[in-house]
Amino acid sequence: MFDSTARSPAGSTASITTVSDIVCQIVRGEIEAAVVSRDEQVVAFLDHRPVFKGHVLVAPVPHVDTLLELPPELALPLLATAQQVARAIGTALGAQGTFVAVNNVVSQSVPHLHVHVVPRTKGDGLHGFFWPRVRYAEGEMADYARRLAEALPPA
Repeated sequence: MFDSTARSPAGSTASITTVSDIVCQIVRGEIEAAVVSRDEQVVAFLDHRPVFKGHVLVAPVPHVDTLLELPPELALPLLATAQQVARAIGTALGAQGTFVAVNNVVSQSVPHLHVHVVPRTKGDGLHGFFWPRVRYAEGEMADYARRLAEALPPA
């Protein structure tokens, strides 16, 4: 680990110490990327191994490992940029929609939070999630909902 030149927003709880992941390297200009948007808080660039051409990764500029560590002051800029990119994908590429996703630890190939914004068109061959689906037993859904609600902070 080393000190990064990436600046955190005022009052951010994000660390200015970063690991040398590919997103941090792109932020510092050490690796070239096809950047489509950048400000002091968020960077968006084309994925070099896209699901479909135009697949964009949107990431906070300060290093943040996962969604669980994302400071609240970066949440809105990150999501707003993902929304703007999704809109631009429709306008610029003629996509009918987008698939927007965040892997959190499992299947997260880069240890830097990033949002995938993937162009979608009906009949593009992507068939949702290929995971087995399960059913809740009688009363089990309410129990899961209660347990999750109790684990959330008060509104």
